[in-house]
Amino acid sequence: MPNTSANQTFLQGGGEMGALMRAHDWAATPLGPTDHWPQSLRSMVSACLNSPLLGTILWGPELRMLYNDAYIPSLADRHPAALGRPVADVWGQAWDMVAPAFHHAMRTGEGFAQNKVELPMVRNGQAEITYWNFSAAPIRGEDGSIVGLLNQGIEFTGQVIAEQQRLAAKQQLRDMNEQLAHEVAIRTEERNLMWDTSPDLMVVIDFEGVIHRVNPAWTELLGYAAAELIGHHVNEFIVEEDHGSTVDAYLATARGSQVRIANCYRHKDGTQHWISWVAAPAGVMTYATGRDITEEKTRQAQLESTHEQLRQAQKMEAVGQLTGGLAHDFNNLLAGISVSLEMIETRISQGRLRDIAKYLSVAEGATKRAAALTHRLLAFSRRQTLAPKPTNAAALVNSMLDMIQRTVGPSITVESIPAPDLWPALVDPSQLENALLNLCLNARDALMGGGCIVIEMGNCEIDADRARQQDVPQGQYLAMHVTDNGTGMAPEVLAKVFDPFFTTKPMGEGTGLGLSMIYGFAQQSGGQVRIASQLGAGTTVSLYLPRYDGEASFDPTVTGAASVAAAQRGETVLVVEDEPAIRLLVADLLQDLGYRAIEVADGNAGLEVLQSGVHLDLLITDVGLPGGMNGMQLANAGRLSRPTLRVLFITGYAADALPHRLETGMAVLTKPFSIASLAEQIRGLIG
Repeated sequence: MPNTSANQTFLQGGGEMGALMRAHDWAATPLGPTDHWPQSLRSMVSACLNSPLLGTILWGPELRMLYNDAYIPSLADRHPAALGRPVADVWGQAWDMVAPAFHHAMRTGEGFAQNKVELPMVRNGQAEITYWNFSAAPIRGEDGSIVGLLNQGIEFTGQVIAEQQRLAAKQQLRDMNEQLAHEVAIRTEERNLMWDTSPDLMVVIDFEGVIHRVNPAWTELLGYAAAELIGHHVNEFIVEEDHGSTVDAYLATARGSQVRIANCYRHKDGTQHWISWVAAPAGVMTYATGRDITEEKTRQAQLESTHEQLRQAQKMEAVGQLTGGLAHDFNNLLAGISVSLEMIETRISQGRLRDIAKYLSVAEGATKRAAALTHRLLAFSRRQTLAPKPTNAAALVNSMLDMIQRTVGPSITVESIPAPDLWPALVDPSQLENALLNLCLNARDALMGGGCIVIEMGNCEIDADRARQQDVPQGQYLAMHVTDNGTGMAPEVLAKVFDPFFTTKPMGEGTGLGLSMIYGFAQQSGGQVRIASQLGAGTTVSLYLPRYDGEASFDPTVTGAASVAAAQRGETVLVVEDEPAIRLLVADLLQDLGYRAIEVADGNAGLEVLQSGVHLDLLITDVGLPGGMNGMQLANAGRLSRPTLRVLFITGYAADALPHRLETGMAVLTKPFSIASLAEQIRGLIG
């Protein structure tokens, strides 16, 4: 039963242990009830309970333990069962190691103190080594005999472990430093060995390009002794054209960058060596290693020369193919024209004038086909004369649908699908019509007499990644897709479709310039064309045309014969043309139309007329003129003194002489042209 004695004032305070002792059933222990405890025990227990130092009273012959709160952590899992039990039962083997000193104190009354005592213990199920400073003082009873011991101490196991760890870390650091010093010594030795034996050039230069150290390879590779290099600027040994890149390189290392560079060094004997360098900063110096790549450069140059020869051979093969195709087609066309003219001459001499009309028709047809062929060639070479303008592609396609449908035949369905809010395109509308018609004709041939052609239009934003993939400038485009569900193309055919004169049609059917013309037109317009096809699954040709940022309208082109507009007031036209036949025909045509014509053969003569006081209503000039002044330059010079001068350029091949957009009051007419188209252009400019 718990001790119920009220005489427990000596147990007041003491924290956890004071409460445990007050509640403990001491009557059931050999110590008996607390009110029977001698005063000496009461006094020592009271002092121990309220001491901040680790302490325990070892009482009686069995040295039973009465301890304070400071002693609890050392007991660990032995608390609270240790209270009132013999110390030998509580500590077991650890007590056996220190017991002799305690027993000696009990016998003799001589206290003792021991420091840095190492004790193995098992606490919380874990074996450990503990470290203590402790002491024992005898307790005398009322009769003066020794009845117990006051055991006080300090456990400093944590401090010992911390010190051991510190010493271990210190030793580890010492070992690491020794290992590092050893490795540095080895690396230094290796670097020195590499410096002395490496076949590569090694150099240390400052951030102003002055050489401070070189390895022996400089002498072996470039012929210079170290004394001839140290203290000199690196550019003294480099060919002049590489000076700038070399300076940029060591300045970059001064900013902390690693640099790769190849430059050309002069050997002491005057020969040249290409060196590939890797350079990096180290403190206030640049360290660089260079490898001789002269042989690689020579091999590369030889390889590039071989590739260039191959490219030239391929170009010549293409030129041969081009000229062969041209010769075939133009010979056919010239034969139609020349034979028709001979037959006309024969029929006139025979008086058979009725037959002249059919020969004229043949000659005119051949002339138109020749003009179409040259236009396709110029489009293929991206040299045709374009007149780009803001174009509503949906309206353009809509105006052509009936004509396309009649051309492809009733067994093929033609459908137009424009996207809502379709952007206008900046493009030559007549050339776009021509390209679209060619694509629909190709689709018709692939449909083998029946199927569907879909013309789909939409807005397209091409970002940087897609621009690289499709070889087109980044930006906004109108995309026009012409899709058929026809036979499609095999990969080997698809790879050649843009080649000039390549055709899958039988001999004599088609020129093979349709898709190459469309490719050239798209490129010259600042766009691109792409084709996707699969054998048996149809074909899609996609035209990407630059967006026009604004509004655009479209007036359908009026085809067929136009009425010839005659002169209104006998206007005067200056004709500048170096080809006598064309100059004669244009002048005669002008006179037939009621205009007064002034004819000159070159730009200088034309400029004299323009700078004179003669009245002029219009300048008609070829673009390519002899004498060093082309038609565009002549027109610009004429407008200096005649700011409102109207100009009509006639050309068969303008190359780059004409700007992408003509100024107000200027127009262009490509050769060959009809009387009606010339008259219409003249009337439009003068009117």
